[in-house]
Amino acid sequence: MRRIIKGLLWIVFSLIPIALLASVLGYVWLARSVAPATGDMVLADLSAPVTITRDKNAVPHISGNSVDDVLMALGFVHAQERLWQMEVNRMAGQGRLSELFGDKTIFTDRFIRSIGLYESAESSVAALNDADRKKIDSYVRGINAFIDSAAPVFGSKYSPEFVILGHSPEKWTAADVIVTLKLMSVSLAANIDDEVLRLKFARLGMNDAEIADLQPPVAGDTPPPLPDLRQALGLSSGTIKTGALEAERQFASLNEIMSTGASNNWVIGGTRTETGKPILANDPHLGLSAPAIWYLAHLQVKNADGSSKNLVGVTLPGAPLVLLGRNDRVAWGFTNTGSDVQDIFVERINPANPNEYQTPEGFQPFEKKSVAIRVKGGDTVNFERLVTRHGPVLPADYRGLDHYLPEGAVASLSWTALAGDDTTISAGLKLWDFASVLDYQNGMREFVTPMQSIVIADVDGNIGMIAPGRVPMRDPANQIMGRAPSPGWDATYDWKGFIPYEELPRVYNPADSVLATANTKIVDSSYPHFLTFDWDEPWRFERIKTLVYGANQQTMGTNRKVQGDAYDNAYAALLPVMLKLVEGRGDVDQGIITQLSGWDFVEDRARIEPLLFNAWLRMAMKRILEDDLGDAFPSFWQGHVDAMLRWLGPTPARNWCDDGRTPEKESCGDILALALGDAVKDLDTRMGSDRSKWNWGALHYAYGAHRPFSQVSPLDRLFNVTVPASGGAFSLDRGKSSFTDESNPYRVTHGTSYRGLFDLASLDRSTYIQTTGQSGNVFSSNYRDFAQKWADTEAITIPTDEKAYEEGLLGVWRLKPKN
Repeated sequence: MRRIIKGLLWIVFSLIPIALLASVLGYVWLARSVAPATGDMVLADLSAPVTITRDKNAVPHISGNSVDDVLMALGFVHAQERLWQMEVNRMAGQGRLSELFGDKTIFTDRFIRSIGLYESAESSVAALNDADRKKIDSYVRGINAFIDSAAPVFGSKYSPEFVILGHSPEKWTAADVIVTLKLMSVSLAANIDDEVLRLKFARLGMNDAEIADLQPPVAGDTPPPLPDLRQALGLSSGTIKTGALEAERQFASLNEIMSTGASNNWVIGGTRTETGKPILANDPHLGLSAPAIWYLAHLQVKNADGSSKNLVGVTLPGAPLVLLGRNDRVAWGFTNTGSDVQDIFVERINPANPNEYQTPEGFQPFEKKSVAIRVKGGDTVNFERLVTRHGPVLPADYRGLDHYLPEGAVASLSWTALAGDDTTISAGLKLWDFASVLDYQNGMREFVTPMQSIVIADVDGNIGMIAPGRVPMRDPANQIMGRAPSPGWDATYDWKGFIPYEELPRVYNPADSVLATANTKIVDSSYPHFLTFDWDEPWRFERIKTLVYGANQQTMGTNRKVQGDAYDNAYAALLPVMLKLVEGRGDVDQGIITQLSGWDFVEDRARIEPLLFNAWLRMAMKRILEDDLGDAFPSFWQGHVDAMLRWLGPTPARNWCDDGRTPEKESCGDILALALGDAVKDLDTRMGSDRSKWNWGALHYAYGAHRPFSQVSPLDRLFNVTVPASGGAFSLDRGKSSFTDESNPYRVTHGTSYRGLFDLASLDRSTYIQTTGQSGNVFSSNYRDFAQKWADTEAITIPTDEKAYEEGLLGVWRLKPKN
């Protein structure tokens, strides 16, 4: 017994302190991976010294004697602060995530490898001119200089993710930069899913009018009737093959890089501002992440005569560009145009030879390539990549396609983002030198993808808009017009070239001195070319018109309030309709009805009404559509206000409200009453029965999810960045949730990723904010320090005058050439 006691005492007094000491030392070792604010380093390829001054907000002010040197330093800084984020994005673009994360990402890799995204990036590098290639190579050298640098004394060189997963980064190449940019096209591409949805609806037996009820055009658009897709494509009828939903869920991880984009931007001319100079506002809406997708920076090239040229704004780690921001004379902001630049083609396989598919000239062989996906902790997955004259063949089970397509057919994809001559980065590298709105409009010719609606202002008082990008032209006889998969064997549906650059949408100094875009229709009926029939619902644009178009004497302050506006005019249109349909019923909670009846439609995070209504809307959609759509319902389950107004209106194309699974004939009032009960029950489960503690922000919080540790408890609590948020799916302060997310269908997974507000009377007064913080290292104090400022619609300035950012600076790095 004494020996046992002695042994236990030895464990207590020896092993436990050793374990605690090891934990402390491990923490210190990882914590030292945070990039120091001050340092010196020799970079062999620099032509002259460069300084990197981090201001009090950890924004780097990078100053050198040439653009190449400054971009090399930017590559070094990006690697210091965000190398893990860059590594995940690069491997996503290469279709190699499974080497990092194992079998959970096999289907994502299979999709990316099937479409050949990285191959198109490699081809695009070869299409660049020598000067632009030199700039990209300089940036890459900066990244690789950090990768080659020595680790700190007793500390990790790389952030904790590399250590925990036992991964070391490879050297970067120019193709890695291009594929990082191409991933933006992947994340902003919505048309492919719209096409798949219409295919599903057609396969379920719906006609053109019923499909239009589910995916209605915006007001003013008059698309031709959709042909009978069952006949055009040879679709089967009757019961859908089992397993469609399970097949679709296999691609869930792909949603992390294919979350569709939305945004707001507007520009106001000097006749409407207090200063007499333009004000420009921009807030792109993207999938939220930790760290934020954007990294703020100031780049400066000093000239021999003492002058300088500057770029300020948000950069994308992995690319040598200030994508959104300003130079010394011009400011700009993007929204996603949403043009239809993807077409799915149904390709008939030769029944006598599965290696061939039907074309207008007869059967032709598929191009084939063997692909191997290496999987961490698992067996290599091998498959054969097929390519047709239209483009790559999609995985058979992508979005459950093989359950809806006719037998003996595959789906191929035409997409401008897969172009092997994508020179978009060259357009971005010109941003240093634009001196006017006209310079900008004339300088975007090399912009290929993704098409953006760009508002612009210059210090001389001009404002404008251009939507650059490569947009396919379609045959007038093509009645599908990109809305659904098309017959691949019929040349009528092939693309007929692209809209000439000179004929892309543009506006210069409009008469009313204001311009705005918000992903909805940007052209009127006089525009001669087809862009898309799948514009976003116009609710945000209409709200901008209300707040901005009619106002004069505007200031930076008034426009910041507009950016933070949480009023939801979509719900202002829908809620009264829903309340009218349950009016006077005894089977609804009258307390909730009273609360919603008095709501002013502001989705404030401290209030209960937006929580109640979003819960009701969510359950109403489920009650109305689940019986009609079956396995296709989850991919459609989100707020569709325009569509829902049709379903609840007097003349829907079918009785959507009646539940076909019951013998009763339900009215819309019946269904809405049941849905309200479902919503209350769901909220009781999530928040408890004490409604005094219910509020929007408790469940509607910005969910900056870390990859991959958002999926690993308890690491998710450390690596995720969350903050209660106002706004909703249709407000200007946008925060979109995923109704299919049963763990929390109200948390914000997609929203305002950055806010920029530019004062052309004094560009140094411009303000910026992104969602988390500058550092991508969880041990840094700058990992999440922007989150509350962002939620409160606050912002920081990034002046170009050195004296203006000296106070409180964190430190200075000095990069020097090798002798």
